Amino acid sequence: MSDSFNAFVVNKNDSGFSAGVQQLTLEDLPAGDVTVRVQYSSVNYKDGLACLPESPVVTSYPMVPGIDLAGTVVESSDPRFTAGDEVLAIGRALGTAQFGGYAEYARLSSDWLEPLPPGLTLKEAMALGTAGFTAALAIQRLEENGLRPGDGPVLVTGATGGVGSTAVNMLAGLGHEVAASTGKSTEHEYLQELGATKILSREEVSAHSDSPLEGELWAGAVDPVGADTTAYLLRTTRYGGSVATCGLTGGFAVNTTVLPFILRGVNLLGIDSVQCPEDVRAVVWKRLGADLKPKNLADSISHEVGLEEIPSVTASILGGGVKGRTIVRL
Repeated sequence: MSDSFNAFVVNKNDSGFSAGVQQLTLEDLPAGDVTVRVQYSSVNYKDGLACLPESPVVTSYPMVPGIDLAGTVVESSDPRFTAGDEVLAIGRALGTAQFGGYAEYARLSSDWLEPLPPGLTLKEAMALGTAGFTAALAIQRLEENGLRPGDGPVLVTGATGGVGSTAVNMLAGLGHEVAASTGKSTEHEYLQELGATKILSREEVSAHSDSPLEGELWAGAVDPVGADTTAYLLRTTRYGGSVATCGLTGGFAVNTTVLPFILRGVNLLGIDSVQCPEDVRAVVWKRLGADLKPKNLADSISHEVGLEEIPSVTASILGGGVKGRTIVRL
């Protein structure tokens, strides 16, 4: 292992806020029973928030952002992992309360690690990352609540984003009829290539309505947007259908009524990838290397960047300017 290595660090003190590449040493890393040589990370909406001067997610400074990482074990005191094992980690407190994936080395608890699933390379694992895991978890929850191919169209909102694009790809691969909503009129062809057969505008799925119930359109939905879009989905989902909500890029306040729940039996499913139980996490990652692995996974990587390019990408993702997944190459 190197005595020093590169890391992207955000810091805030009496001198102000800073964000950039710095040299760290292994002694700078937090406590943990496994040390990983990181090969790839990725950029998620939460990473964008971590890079803001007034971040709502970072709990202490200095901090190495990056809520995802994949690499090779170099040291371990846990018998479950040995040097040379390929592993990944997402969520937990990575990049917000403990140094995350934007560094060439990471030290963390072995309980936060997953063995690299069969069917995935380290790079593919980060092409999925938290976004892909969240999409897969949402689909699994929809299935557990009865969704099957042939039940009717499934709507994915925010469909050009990380969660949305992978959800479109996965659902289409499973045989579902997939509708996608986006605010980017230039990306319809991209969504069709992922498997969407119908595309709606952002305005269509976020418009205000005085009606608590509207026509029954969707057998299910994956919703990383929230706010008015979630309200739209609740009043337009078919009887017994489910809405898996997993994000808040459009806001967190939802103006709705109890009528979709008590008159149509609609289910609102909360999707949390951060504290997802270990047994569920293992099942989802296994599926991500098998039946849920997107057929267009390599094409979902729209950017591959180094540490120096992170600020431009995080600014873009917060502004809704990124499509697909951005991989950070360590």
